[in-house]
Parts: sequence; C-alpha cells; structure tokens
Amino acid sequence: MAERAAEEEEMTYDAKTKDRTRTDFLVVHCSASPPKTFVDASVIDRWHRQRGFKCIGYHKVILRDGTVQDGRPLDQIGAHVEGWNSVSLGICLVGGVSDKDGVTPENNFTEAQFASLEVLLKELQEKYPKAKIQGHRDFPKVAKACPSFSVADWLKTTDIKNR
Repeated sequence: MAERAAEEEEMTYDAKTKDRTRTDFLVVHCSASPPKTFVDASVIDRWHRQRGFKCIGYHKVILRDGTVQDGRPLDQIGAHVEGWNSVSLGICLVGGVSDKDGVTPENNFTEAQFASLEVLLKELQEKYPKAKIQGHRDFPKVAKACPSFSVADWLKTTDIKNR
C-alpha cells in the first residue's frame, strides 16, 4: 500500500487538451464505487482510458481517508460533465454506491472526505472566485445520482459561500 501511494504521488496526468479559459463551476462527483473497493486516481485513470478518454477526466480525487490526489492539471479542460467541461473543474469523491449491490446510489462518504472537500473547495474558490459549486446531477440533461447527495444541502452545513 505504501508503495502504491509513493507511485501515485509521482504520477501525472496530461490529456494535452486545450487550456480552460474560464472556470464557472466546481463540480462534485463520485466514483460510483462501493466504499470497500480500493479506488484512487490511477484506478479512475484506467477506467477513463478504457472509455476512450485521454486520461482521468477529473482534476482532483478525494480518497476514503481524505487524501486529495491530483488528476488532470487544473488549467486543462477535463472530461466529467458533457457540454460543461470547458468551463468547469471536476472533483471526485471515492465511493457513492452501496456495498450490497454496487449500483444503488448511497451517501457513504467519510467525515475525512467531507472535511477535505470543504478545504479543497475553499482553496479553489480563492483561485476561481466566480465559480459556482454544484453536483454533477445538478447539470441539465444529467440522468445520474452523482455524487449521491445534495451538494446544495451539504454546503448549507459548511461556511462555504456558494456563488
């Protein structure tokens, strides 16, 4: 496990996409994986490449223990909300579906993940002060439960001011 973490720290993902010229949204996602399944940025990168992406589509990944991993560089266009990638950053929480069947949406994120999400969103708001925070499911034409909780309701429990 320590070897895997050391390898991950050295990994970089470069899709060689165009640079984003603006950031209107900070988008919260989930990996749609059961909480007991090991998932990190390298696993998501493999999944996304299998789907034909150039590399991981998210810019940040938050592991079950709250560790924040880098995905695509922040200045590059991601691949996480069809039609909105050029104006958004994608943040993925690992988990989001039930251990029972591996498909039922479930808010099973840890306190550490929510704490890291709050810190990360505050940091990103400093860099992108006009960006609105919302869940993947809150975009038009998205027929998914992702991220398996109401981001708007969660934000009300924090001191984050949404745009």
